[in-house]
Formats: sequence, structure tokens, C-alpha cells
Amino acid sequence: MAAIKQTGVRGFQIGRPQQLAALLLLLLLGQCLWVVGHQQLSTRDYRYAQCGREMWERPSPLAGYFTTCGNLNGDGTFAYRLAGLPLTTQRLVLLGVDKLRKPENRLYAEGTLNGTTWEARHEIGSVVYLMHLPFVVFAVWLGAGLWWVARRLFGNEGGFLALGLYTFCPAVVHFAVIPNNEVLAMWGIYGLVYTAIGMAHALQGPRHKWRPRFVLLLAALGLTAAAHLLAAMLGFLAGAIFMFYLAERRRSYVMQILIFAALGSLFVLFAFFSFRLASFSYVFTGGGARSWFSLDGPRFFFGNVAEGPITVALVVALVLWLVTRRSRYFGNTAPLLTAAALLPWQTTQVYSAPWLWSLPFLFTFIGGVFADVLETRQRRLFLLLAGTILLAQATFCILALPGIALAR
Repeated sequence: MAAIKQTGVRGFQIGRPQQLAALLLLLLLGQCLWVVGHQQLSTRDYRYAQCGREMWERPSPLAGYFTTCGNLNGDGTFAYRLAGLPLTTQRLVLLGVDKLRKPENRLYAEGTLNGTTWEARHEIGSVVYLMHLPFVVFAVWLGAGLWWVARRLFGNEGGFLALGLYTFCPAVVHFAVIPNNEVLAMWGIYGLVYTAIGMAHALQGPRHKWRPRFVLLLAALGLTAAAHLLAAMLGFLAGAIFMFYLAERRRSYVMQILIFAALGSLFVLFAFFSFRLASFSYVFTGGGARSWFSLDGPRFFFGNVAEGPITVALVVALVLWLVTRRSRYFGNTAPLLTAAALLPWQTTQVYSAPWLWSLPFLFTFIGGVFADVLETRQRRLFLLLAGTILLAQATFCILALPGIALAR
């Protein structure tokens, strides 16, 4: 068999698997861009933009409040900053270019757009793309991370099945095309859990490999907390359990790592509040992590016809995991337990969707179990089943795109 042509940069190989994964990610990007192109800006969008720009450009003059939106009542600041950053950047670019003109030819009097700091709807172009594209980027970024983890654990077939289900999941597309903290929390908690697992594995090796993984763990925890406090708490707990399980003879280091990671994440979260102590205190009093158990989220997702093929794949994977011993190992069980722990949670103070955070773990579990069964004598049967599920899911997702564009 002819060798597959590969290119690489400093040891990173780009071969056929990487090219196919990139194609799937481009399909996800294409779906999201199509939806964004058919959306209209809403009052919710302008709220995220205004609050985010205030965070970057100037805190609210109102005493005791971080922005004119208040202290966000426990809602994470990550999404607001992400929505406002492109608008703030473009505004600064426009003002910078204008200062290069002669005073008599300048468009913006007194160095502001349209005479006010916040309202620049006519001067700033492509607002819908500027506000929504950052969230699309994080969704695509998570897809790349999902493929990397699943392929590393289960090989090409498991990685592609997991990424394919993620790419054509209408729920993922829906949350990727609107400003919200949910897609950021989903990105953060998946990275947090698997970074913790990677940290535990690194403890078995030389010490010089510990530091970069610890920095990643700290950043993942801090950014997840900035998106949603409950996601950070649940991810921290899951990561701690897996670290203690995997660290074996290095368990004495785990608690130290967790303590320093938690303290560092508080500093990251403090930075998101512009180091304003009064506003930062609302992280602990705003009620963002108040929650209880409910099946409304899982019922909503699995009851959606457009997610039907994913539901079928999950049921098949669960049956195989129960009846085949070769599927019940850590690589499959860890994402299943994490997803099962996330699905029934429901916040009571602010809106959140923990069922969405569980999806990357479910796709990882499905990819792993199918990868195991594809190594048996029934390979052709389950290869056909996996292909049929992916084709059906892609069809349902594409048909759902017009509805997603209208769902605001």
C-alpha cells in the first residue's frame, strides 16, 4: 500500500486523518456561518455587546456595579467580554485610522464614534459576524479538541465518529451561533477534565513535564469559572476524582496541584472583573452555582427528533458497554460517568444547560465503544451502522439549520 503523503512542522504530522478532521471542522464552520448570515440582531445581542464593551473600554460609573447591566447576577463574564472584544477592537482601529487624517478631515469628533462610547451601529460594520463569530471559533476549537482526545484514545475510527456526531449536532450549532456562556462552559469543562487526566498521567513521568500541564489545568479551570461557576465546580470535582484514581504512587502531589490550580483560577476570574473587588464578590453571592437535579434538560435533548440518530448511537453504545467486557475500561467509562453526572443538573438562579456540557463526553464515549466493536468479527455490521447514523444525523442537522437561524 502506498504511503500517505504527510507534511509536518517540528514533528507535527499532517496526514490523511488530519485532513479529514479538518474537513469535518470546515463543515461545522460552514453550517455556523450560514446560520449567522441568516440571523437578525436581537436585543440580547446588543446587551452582550454593550456589557462586553463596557468591560473592555470603561467600567460603569454607577457605584457598586461592574457594568450598566448590573453585576450580571451570577452570569459569567466570559461571553460578554468575548462578544464585546471584536467591536471594541474595530472601534479602536477606526479611531486610530481617523487620527492619521488631518484634523479638518476627521470623521469622529472628540475621538469617539458618533459622539458616544457605546452606540456605533452605523459606523461599525458586519456587527452580526463580529459578535457571533468568536463563539463559532470556540465551538470549532472544541471539535478539534474532541477529535484529538478521541483519536488518541480510540484511534481514527473512534475519533471520526465522535467528531462527526459533534459536527452535525443541531444543539451544538444552535449554541455556537449566539452569544452565550454555555458553549464556553462546554469548551471549558471538557478541556478541564481531560487536562486533569493528562496531568495525572504526567505525574508518572519526569518533573519537567509537569509545569506546562499544570499551567493548562490552571487556565482551563479559570476560564471555565469565568464562563460558568457551576461548570468549573463540577469539572474540578471530576478532574480531582480522576487524578486521584490515576496518580497511583504520586497521589501525595495531587492535593497540592489542585489547591494551587484553584488559587490561580481565582486570580484569572478576578482579572475578568478588571480586578475590582466589589464586583468580584458577586461571584460568591450572585447564586450562579445554585442548582438542583432535573430531567428536563435530557428530556429536551433526547426528545428532539433532529437528535434522533445521536440517541440511537448512544443507546447502542450503552448496550455494548454493558454486555462486552472489553468496552468497560477507563477510556470509555470516564466520559460516560462525567456525562451521566452532568446531565441531570439544572441551575436555579440563572439559566444554564448542563446537558449541553455533557455532549462532548457522550460523543467521546460513543466513539470509544464503537471503535472497540469495530475490532471484532462484526466490524462490517457496525461500520455500516456507524455510517448510517452519521449520514442520518448530517441530514437532520442540515434540515434543522433554517429553524436554528430563526430561533432567537
